[in-house]
Amino acid sequence: QVQLVESGGGLVQPGGSLRLSCVASGFIFSNSVMNWYRQAPGKGRELVAGISPAANSTAYGDFGKGRFTISRDNAKNTVYLQMNTLKAEDTAVYFCSGVVRGVRLWGQGTQVTVSS
Repeated sequence: QVQLVESGGGLVQPGGSLRLSCVASGFIFSNSVMNWYRQAPGKGRELVAGISPAANSTAYGDFGKGRFTISRDNAKNTVYLQMNTLKAEDTAVYFCSGVVRGVRLWGQGTQVTVSS
């Protein structure tokens, strides 16, 4: 079964950190570009970060540059998102995503809430 399962979300105070994980199964993970997206209440889904199959190239949305780091462990079929210096505006559901055989696959999402 092809699936992506996120974890690691939660409630954190402004300035805090979280690390999200996404475990992939059912496809050749090491061949796939992987992304993190997020969707805040009442807003559209936006790209947070992306990483190439060999992890030699990454890209970030402007809001995450210098604060967020995407990484992957192909031996564990896992992609990570380290988020530091979190702000209230980072509150959203975070989704892991990849394109598998021409179809964009989504995880179920993990809620990140930044609040004091």
